[in-house]
Amino acid sequence: MLIKVSLPNMSGAGTEKINLLGLDRQAMEEYFHSIGEKSYRAQQVLQWIHQYGIHDFHAMTNLSKTLREKLTALTTIMLPDIAYENTAADGTHKWLLRMQDGNCIETVFIPEDDRGTLCVSSQIGCTLNCDFCSTGKQGFNRNLTTAEIISQVWLAVRKLSKNQSKHDHAITNVVMMGMGEPLLNFDAVISAIKIMLDDFAYGLSKRRVTVSTAGVVPAIYQLREKFDIALAVSLHAPNDELRNKLVPLNKKYPLHKLMTACKDYFREDNRRYITMEYVMLDGINDTPMHASQLLRVLNGVRAKVNLIPFNPFPHTSYQRSTPTTIRQFQEILLNAGMITTVRKTRGDDIDAACGQLVGQVHDRTQRNKRYLQKIALPSS
Repeated sequence: MLIKVSLPNMSGAGTEKINLLGLDRQAMEEYFHSIGEKSYRAQQVLQWIHQYGIHDFHAMTNLSKTLREKLTALTTIMLPDIAYENTAADGTHKWLLRMQDGNCIETVFIPEDDRGTLCVSSQIGCTLNCDFCSTGKQGFNRNLTTAEIISQVWLAVRKLSKNQSKHDHAITNVVMMGMGEPLLNFDAVISAIKIMLDDFAYGLSKRRVTVSTAGVVPAIYQLREKFDIALAVSLHAPNDELRNKLVPLNKKYPLHKLMTACKDYFREDNRRYITMEYVMLDGINDTPMHASQLLRVLNGVRAKVNLIPFNPFPHTSYQRSTPTTIRQFQEILLNAGMITTVRKTRGDDIDAACGQLVGQVHDRTQRNKRYLQKIALPSS
């Protein structure tokens, strides 16, 4: 059972100290060895931080006084500040988290009857600039560190246990579907996932942690070699011409390369499927012709399709497909034997739905400025 603790304000912590929040068990063991301590201390500290929510070394009572003083001098447990939080009518929670450099990211918790899913960000902004995504229009600043990624889980666990409502329950699933492309921040994401899976931290099953990618093909192969956690692919188009526009990464890794990587991902487990995310854009990718093309593209891939009604954001030219169009598209896929679901829109009244996460990004790419100029709006 989690110990309820007040959330720390770490804004004055020294950046020269090692942030233990971002060390997985192997890294933690190596660190303790480097300071002359036994490796089993790593397990103890992991539990204090992640299972009990303790950020004060002096409260870690099964550590010696000497070690507690050493950790206080050499390390920190640094967390972002919660700049803003809101709850949607359907119980979806959204937190705006301010990093030490002033950038902000967004994290979303989606409660359902049988699960609680935390949507976690991996970058500040996004490099990919997908045409229908609000996050991409905000530009890009940098990758998140392992500590900044796992801090989203840490904070959500504490807040949800502290502010129980009829909607709230334990986090059972984590999806790397927030701001950013996870596979372009590979090392930090892998280390954070190790902490999520560790029985001395959050103890999640590999089937309940999902990495979403727009199709960084080499990193899909790398991910498979690390551990075969759940994979979702932001597909959104059934042919290269359209996908080049909607998901520009397709120009580097076109559909035939992406599908080859997907066929290989679960090659040793015929019980598991890759989720193909497909946002439904009115008149763009939602016709019966597109459905037939999608079936051809996915031929031979162990996949299930998740149709996502488009979530509008300010100044976009795209519109959501009608419910009738989405249902007809789904029926074509189902009749061909393709597992196909329609994602229920959650949290759109607080801009917490898929494709709406924006945070506050100090955009070093100038993409946001160019986008506003393109649509003739003043930049802020």
